[in-house]
Amino acid sequence: MKRLNICIDIDGTVTDPYYWLPRANDYFGRKVKPQDVTSYKIHEILGVEAKEYDEFYRRFGPMIHLESKIRDGVQEVISELFKNHLIHFVTARDEKMRYVSLEWLKKHRIPMDSISILGNPNKIRKAQELNSDFFIEDSYDNAIQLANAGFEILLIDCTYNRGPIPPNVTRLYNWNQIYRIITKRSEILETQNKKAM
Repeated sequence: MKRLNICIDIDGTVTDPYYWLPRANDYFGRKVKPQDVTSYKIHEILGVEAKEYDEFYRRFGPMIHLESKIRDGVQEVISELFKNHLIHFVTARDEKMRYVSLEWLKKHRIPMDSISILGNPNKIRKAQELNSDFFIEDSYDNAIQLANAGFEILLIDCTYNRGPIPPNVTRLYNWNQIYRIITKRSEILETQNKKAM
């Protein structure tokens, strides 16, 4: 099995994508449901100014991240992939969220080789540095940006990322599908390498 470099986003990819909704609804007096979240711009979904949402996130961000639920299958699949591949978390979270991010991953027993906390959504340079074979994302904009830079993307389906996708983006619906695609690709590459020898 060929060893691959797997880059993984955190928010909405390994966490439940709507983990912030209960606290946001309570804080802003809204009744937004997961199916209403059709954009990555959370303040627009909530009908508030960006600066209002930023203030909410400044106050409650660490708590929201720590209490977020994990997606089904994440711990089992990443633990299995970790046996044969390199696991790199790459997140747009700010540096001040490093401790919270590490605590959450530790709490859920998710193994990794590295974590990159970028402080912005541009992940191309980090994907290049890590020589990414697969980049697992939930953000539509990030997926398209990375795909246009030549990376292969596994886009985990959410209500807010259902735009058209290029050939090197694969839409998937659960982590078991992610595991099957990565394992199959690894086996194909290993076979090709043996034939080339």
